Amino acid sequence: MKVLIVYAHPVAESFGAAMRDAAIRGLTKAGHELRMIDLYAENFEPRLSREERIDYQDEDRNTKLIADHVALIKWADAMVFVFPTWWYSLPAILKGWFDRVWVPGVAFRMPGRAKMLKPAMTNIRALAGITSCGSSWWWMKLVGEPHRKIILRGLRSLCGRRCKTVWMTLHEMDTSTAAARTRYLSKIEARMSRFQ
Repeated sequence: MKVLIVYAHPVAESFGAAMRDAAIRGLTKAGHELRMIDLYAENFEPRLSREERIDYQDEDRNTKLIADHVALIKWADAMVFVFPTWWYSLPAILKGWFDRVWVPGVAFRMPGRAKMLKPAMTNIRALAGITSCGSSWWWMKLVGEPHRKIILRGLRSLCGRRCKTVWMTLHEMDTSTAAARTRYLSKIEARMSRFQ
């Protein structure tokens, strides 16, 4: 497959970078063609501008500032998001990427009489979320895992009808041992080597 990795972490030597690298190793072993958007490295502007909001529903104008990202989404068969969990959800830069790039005509078609968005990313047949968080498994379940719902429910609904999903989390990251982190990286690599 053609796999687009969307990576969001501001620290080059972070565990997030190690998660990204483990995913790349696994996806490479599987023979997938890879491209990556590193949101912090490219200094992506997450705020939707006034002009973008005004042009939001105009499919002739709403991609002019993010055309390179749209081209990568249209190129891809699958997407893998690698990010830390902050305040139970996505880093602001990643949420802003969804706000600015997953626009009408790219991610969905505006509703007609049926009052339902129509998926426009039918080329995407697999999605994965790879993250770490400081909270325990049970606390994240209690809070409702907003980040997981955004990706595996909300975004997935805009993809191909039979889009497969993968979700991986290292819980209690702040108190995890080096051995636990190493095991998690091995799990990422192994799971991504079977990603399809």
